Amino acid sequence: MACALVSGSGKRVPLEDGRAAILGRGPNTGVKDMECSRHQVKAVACFRDKSVVITQLGPNPSYLDDKKLSRGQSGKLTHGGLLYLVNQNHPFKLHYSMKSNGTSSGAKHGELKDKIKGVEKDAQNQQPKRSIKDFFPTSPIKSLKRPLSPEKEPSEVKRLKLNPGAEEEDDEKAAEEKLKELQKLAAHYDTSASHQAVSVSSMSSEGCAKSNWQQINSLMVYTAAGVKASDKIAGFDIDGCIITTKSGKVFPTAPDDWRILYPEIQPRLASLLKKGYKVVFFTNQMGIARGKLRPEVFKSKVEDVLATLKLPVQVLVASGPGVYRKPVMGMWTHLCEKANEGVPVDKAQSFYVGDAAGRPENWAPGKKKKDFSCSDRLFALNLGLQFHTPEEYFLRWRSAPYSLPEFDPRKLDCNAALYDPPTASLISDKTEVIVAVGYPASGKSTFFHSHVIPKGYVYVNRDTLGSWQSCVAACERALKEGRSVAVDNTNPDSESRKRYLDVAKAAEVPCRCFRFTASLEQAKHNNRFREMAPSETKHAKVNDMIFHSYKKHFVEPALSEGFSEILQIHFVPNFKDGQSEAAFRQFSEG
Repeated sequence: MACALVSGSGKRVPLEDGRAAILGRGPNTGVKDMECSRHQVKAVACFRDKSVVITQLGPNPSYLDDKKLSRGQSGKLTHGGLLYLVNQNHPFKLHYSMKSNGTSSGAKHGELKDKIKGVEKDAQNQQPKRSIKDFFPTSPIKSLKRPLSPEKEPSEVKRLKLNPGAEEEDDEKAAEEKLKELQKLAAHYDTSASHQAVSVSSMSSEGCAKSNWQQINSLMVYTAAGVKASDKIAGFDIDGCIITTKSGKVFPTAPDDWRILYPEIQPRLASLLKKGYKVVFFTNQMGIARGKLRPEVFKSKVEDVLATLKLPVQVLVASGPGVYRKPVMGMWTHLCEKANEGVPVDKAQSFYVGDAAGRPENWAPGKKKKDFSCSDRLFALNLGLQFHTPEEYFLRWRSAPYSLPEFDPRKLDCNAALYDPPTASLISDKTEVIVAVGYPASGKSTFFHSHVIPKGYVYVNRDTLGSWQSCVAACERALKEGRSVAVDNTNPDSESRKRYLDVAKAAEVPCRCFRFTASLEQAKHNNRFREMAPSETKHAKVNDMIFHSYKKHFVEPALSEGFSEILQIHFVPNFKDGQSEAAFRQFSEG
């Protein structure tokens, strides 16, 4: 059987049985209307009943005949029905036809029902009786896709097989018996097909009764029908681990640009479920927060992937930055506390598989590319789970080399020296200017407010005053009042530092430099920690561009610039409680 949506101009959009297709503005439909989204609708054909389920994805409505579909709504289109792609424009007619090389089992089933209706109509019109061979070129048993087992065959069907001559009886009684046999055979087919569909979508009646999506802040959770809680979790990333692009490109070119990565994946996941594991997919999808990927489009993709796998899986999606984004543990914490029906998880029996593993270029023969990050391996490391790459787990490859980030938050010493040289004094009893130099989020503000400002220094900061000119003016006013000043800006180059050296020189007071030694990686980690624990600081998130701008312009401060002393200030964390420290000790980026 073949299925297609056909436009008035003859443009055909073929549809596969049970496989979702995303339709919208583009060459596949010939539609150029800007009111039509490129991802306007999702279409899933069902050959068995000659229908297509249409789900609206785009912002502007579509129509099924005269029924309006808004975003997120679904409807069924039957053979001969019209899909208006957007705003009752661009009609496509649903057309089912028989393939020349034969028919599908669904088509045969439809023919079976049609022939039954024909027999009933003939009986009502008292037309000449026909034999069973008028309806089937061969035995009716052969019309089934798979032969029934002897235990499951209806008794009437067994009799037909044992006594084929009975098929040619043409008296009224025999015709009525054949009609009953056909009806029972069709009913058995319906029951069998229904049972098979249930067994595919639900592994256990005790699992989740109905597939559903949930939204918790920036976390999206999909629980497929049949998912069961377990103390053993088999976790997997999605992109590059379960699926890859059909196009061969790094990023998908369309919502349906995906395929299952390895043929070994489906049977291996099915085996895990049989062993009592709960299979859970964890994925970062920052494109949703950035507006590059609509949530409903990604939800549809998740459902299509699971429909292809035909397995009950739970999916957790971090749609933005913060506590849920891997390698931070937020998704796992939600799973354990809110999405596992209260069943405690045994980490010793659980594991995680992902492709972002920190592997270098050419980590395996065949010019393998360098992993884009190490976030999956770090996610498992944060959780204390056994980790595998997809190749190691599904293909049984040997472990590949890898490297972890330079900055390891687990190793940061809370008892380390705060500054060098240790003989120096943090404050002076004479009027002075202290100029900070260091990355954003390197601990400057916390340090000044903990150790310097309480001693009477005037705090000068561009974030509060708005410009460097205002900072210089504030510094001048404080010095005229005989007060010392602490300048809390990044001051990466000699030009930015010279402004305050000149003010100090004009006031005839010394100027010291406090060089904050936190590296770029550590400063970025501190910045992400602020996102996870906003109560820790009042600072806003720092954009990566600002970090790299500092690195580009940085010049190591020197005494020759006019400083009377340069102190090296180290980042030594001070946590208010164990929960804050646990959050800080996690790897936050791969």
